[in-house]
Amino acid sequence: MFDSFKAVADPARWRLVELLAERPRPVGVLAQLAGARQPQTTKHLQTLEAAGLVTAQRSAQRRIYALRPDALRELAAELSRIADVNDRSNRETFDRYGQNLEMERHTAQQPGWADGRSFRFRRALAARPDIVWAHLTEQALLQQWWKPDDLRVSRLEFDARFGGRIVHEYRDVEDVDDADVVAGHAEGVVDLVDPEKRLAYRLSPVLPDGRVALTAHLDMRLSPAPIGTVLDVEFRITDSAVEGADFVAGIEIGFGQSLDKLAAILSAETAEGR
Repeated sequence: MFDSFKAVADPARWRLVELLAERPRPVGVLAQLAGARQPQTTKHLQTLEAAGLVTAQRSAQRRIYALRPDALRELAAELSRIADVNDRSNRETFDRYGQNLEMERHTAQQPGWADGRSFRFRRALAARPDIVWAHLTEQALLQQWWKPDDLRVSRLEFDARFGGRIVHEYRDVEDVDDADVVAGHAEGVVDLVDPEKRLAYRLSPVLPDGRVALTAHLDMRLSPAPIGTVLDVEFRITDSAVEGADFVAGIEIGFGQSLDKLAAILSAETAEGR
């Protein structure tokens, strides 16, 4: 299959495919119609034949080439499969983030542009408040869910007490050698701790030049419920720099994905009777 893709990737060979789609043609005529020299055309046709895309037969002194439509259909089916895989992955999220990014960058004209904006999240979690609290405050458990899709936590410090230090860093999930740039690095401090009821902290993503992109004030409230626990989160912004637009664009999607991971983990643990 790779040979087929490689064969039609050349514009000159693709032109020959288009000409043969109309009808079988001899080498000399193909060279004339393609505006190429006959030796070059012969080499291109040999490449297409080796890839199984065309076939040839000799008629007297002429060598006539014809297209193999089934081979092209197989090529098209493989492209369609790849497109379907893309549709089932994160394309929708990618496009949505792109739209958010364009809007936020357009809005971010001066420092403080996003100050006072807030995002609210609610999740019904299938676990008792004490179990949810552990997942919100213990580093080993936080590391399992506190990241958007396709990212991994590469560094985490979370001191769950008043004034405790927070460091949150993540990279692409496939960047196992830390070869790519850091996808996000934030530092903060815990402001309020009321075990199993309320947790509040500040977290500031840091720009490459060391400046703060914004400060996120997260206020998490836990309420017992028949199904387990309801978690309400307010995500409020202050100290927004113009360059913080990229971070603001990802809050709703990224933090929402993180909470969805938390919900899935707790559901699985509850089903296993933990």
